[in-house]
Amino acid sequence: MVVAIVALCGAIVAGGLSLVAAARDTGVASSSAGSSVAVTQAKIELADVSVVPRSINVAKGKKITFEVVNKGVLDHDLVLADRSGTKMLGGGKKQTIELGPFDTSTKMWCSVPGHKEAGMVLDVVVGDRAVAAASAANGANPDDATIDFAKTPAPNWKPFDPRLVAAPGATEHKLILHARESVVEVAPGVTQQLWTFNGQAPGPTLRGHIGDLFTVTLVNDGKVDHSIDFHASRVAWNVHMRSIKPGESLVYQFKAEFAGVWMYHCGTAPALHHIGNGMFGAVIIDPPDLAPVAHEFVLVQSELYVGPMSEPGDLAKMQSEDWDAVVFNGYVSQYKFKPIRVEPGERVRVFVLDAGPSENSAFHIVGTIFDTTFKEGTYLLQPDVRNGGAQVLDLQPAQGGFVEFSFAEAGLYPIVTHKFANVGKGALGLFQAGEVEPAPGASH
Repeated sequence: MVVAIVALCGAIVAGGLSLVAAARDTGVASSSAGSSVAVTQAKIELADVSVVPRSINVAKGKKITFEVVNKGVLDHDLVLADRSGTKMLGGGKKQTIELGPFDTSTKMWCSVPGHKEAGMVLDVVVGDRAVAAASAANGANPDDATIDFAKTPAPNWKPFDPRLVAAPGATEHKLILHARESVVEVAPGVTQQLWTFNGQAPGPTLRGHIGDLFTVTLVNDGKVDHSIDFHASRVAWNVHMRSIKPGESLVYQFKAEFAGVWMYHCGTAPALHHIGNGMFGAVIIDPPDLAPVAHEFVLVQSELYVGPMSEPGDLAKMQSEDWDAVVFNGYVSQYKFKPIRVEPGERVRVFVLDAGPSENSAFHIVGTIFDTTFKEGTYLLQPDVRNGGAQVLDLQPAQGGFVEFSFAEAGLYPIVTHKFANVGKGALGLFQAGEVEPAPGASH
């Protein structure tokens, strides 16, 4: 960790020095340099995930020699829309290319999925420097899809199954998680290219007991680097959580030493983009002597930052915490359309994880009271002579816990976060206790 930090600081210092040299020797003008010198040579530095400088002014009708160096750890390239440009460069690699002639202003970017959206864009400006400064501004894409919260799913739509099975009796759990791009419907009529574990967001829920051994094989079936970080583990970050390239695999083994509802997620830079684009899930390590109940469910709260239809989520929105929706188990208001069915008087346990990446949760079920709450590894409330009750399980991003309750009578019981600004943005579902008429917009 210390070595990595020192190396990062060194790269920052080196990047600053080389930028000065580039501006002096080749006439490269950054968007903040205040110079508009037209150049025929340009030194460009790629990093995780940025391009320095952000813009250059070029001489009209001239070819440009680009000296491109990758100062980052991840693979990057720099290409035009027709894909002419550098090859994919590993960390520390460089390439000199000649492109042009340039008659009109254009852009170059890193073609690795998500990196362009993260800001790896170079403005190549013929003439007016103001165009470069304006286009370098980071903002939401006007082509981003729009969620219609009044729309209902198609008749053949199926919700994410929230039911949770008991922890297996085995003390060793072996599983394979495939990191891949998956086009998934996240709201009625809105699809996104999510980065997923096993094609779903949230990823599969892992469950076990204290002392169990988990052996997880991560296989990268995607087009970009991915990694995995289990918050339930105590392992070396630089070994088990390292990024792997497409086609590679990694074995991540840990022993569950602490009870809790834990998050796992991809940690590859920018981690915000990977988590915000669907790469997260829950690990449940049961506390000792967990009492049996009639039903167990898992609800993972997260935000949606939609990009263009069937494309990855919008990183600019993620960076500004400008979410389009807040959802349970990855889909807008899905349990309003398909309520979760139980019977009156049955004891229910709901495990809740706030996967974020940025918004908190005030988990609440309208019409009942929690007589048991468990948060971050400990019971906050259990039935006793004090007859205490709770109304909300409050969670920050990456925190988890569970609540237990029952419904006193037949009816519909809304599932919400009591931060009500988010209820109308998709953080709404229903429990159905017994036979009742469906709510407007809901169906059986």
